[in-house]
Amino acid sequence: MSLRAALQARLEQGIAALGLVLPADAVERLLDYQALLERWNATYNLTAIRDPAEMVTRHLLDSLAILPYVQGETLADLGTGPGLPGIVLAIAAPGRQLLLVDSNGKKVRFLREAIRALKLDGVRAVQSRVEEVEDTFDCITARAFASLADMLGWGGHLLAPDGIWLAMKGKAPDEELPGVPPGFAVRGIHALAVPGLDAERSLVVLGRSAS
Repeated sequence: MSLRAALQARLEQGIAALGLVLPADAVERLLDYQALLERWNATYNLTAIRDPAEMVTRHLLDSLAILPYVQGETLADLGTGPGLPGIVLAIAAPGRQLLLVDSNGKKVRFLREAIRALKLDGVRAVQSRVEEVEDTFDCITARAFASLADMLGWGGHLLAPDGIWLAMKGKAPDEELPGVPPGFAVRGIHALAVPGLDAERSLVVLGRSAS
């Protein structure tokens, strides 16, 4: 079995375990993204994970685990790094306008190449600090980016009135909950089971508070 076939099998098994149904070309495009990331990573050190199989688990499947919670027509992925979870979500659930935000120039260069190479319609990458981004979004994702207090302090202005914020964490960040700023409320904390990953993953869903 070729490496690509082995990675495809791992990815397809993981998608099935997550109970997801993706577009017909999604697996192929996700593997193209993984291969592009692996190639750029050799030169630019975009991620500490270098093993292709680990990339499938820790990057692709980890990002796909939040797909059931994603909603709305517009999404911003803050501190996206090499496009996680943003590019994965763009491939798995196309059709929304998606903004990838990172302050690191080499990561944004990679993102723009990935958008071009993978023909990701409606996806843009900007090199910016989160505080300086304007516009509002129906859904905001952030993966291991900062504490809940810092995330919302820097980027809370980007959340539309009825929008949801999906904060991807390792273990449930109970100690961070008291730091959620006024004007925001925790809507739920979900334990995520990432196929093949022997580590805790949780998703904190936040929104604007009614008051």
